[in-house]
Amino acid sequence: MSTTTYRKDPAVVSQLSKRQYEVTQNDATEPPFRNEFWDNHDDGIYVDVVSGEPLFSSTDKFDSGSGWPSFTRPIEPANIVKNSDRTLWMVRTEVRSANGDSHLGHLFDDGPRDQGGMRYCINSAALRFVPVDQLETEGYGDYRALFTSKES
Repeated sequence: MSTTTYRKDPAVVSQLSKRQYEVTQNDATEPPFRNEFWDNHDDGIYVDVVSGEPLFSSTDKFDSGSGWPSFTRPIEPANIVKNSDRTLWMVRTEVRSANGDSHLGHLFDDGPRDQGGMRYCINSAALRFVPVDQLETEGYGDYRALFTSKES
């Protein structure tokens, strides 16, 4: 949707909290139920805390019971990279941001079947939430259309 160029910005990386840095740069996982967005029900989009690239929308968020924000699909599939993760003695699919190269979380196939069956299990520390009423002022006005049918 947007023509903005997103990238990993060293100045932004240097300003991350310890948890944000560990999650996005060192592939850590934050604790379930003790993170900022697991229970957020506000309308808006979630962007990479490092690059600002749009990742997920609240319209695709659901309560998975896992304690982490869970989404059925990315807002912009091109902004997501999937890698094979063989840590923890199993094979999982790691999810990273394409331009910021931030570790976001993992992808599982236990999401809502009627919405494609996928669950993007994402660390809050990798995300910044942009409320729907701030989309235009923060440069994400193209995504307003995701919420117009809810407002009618």
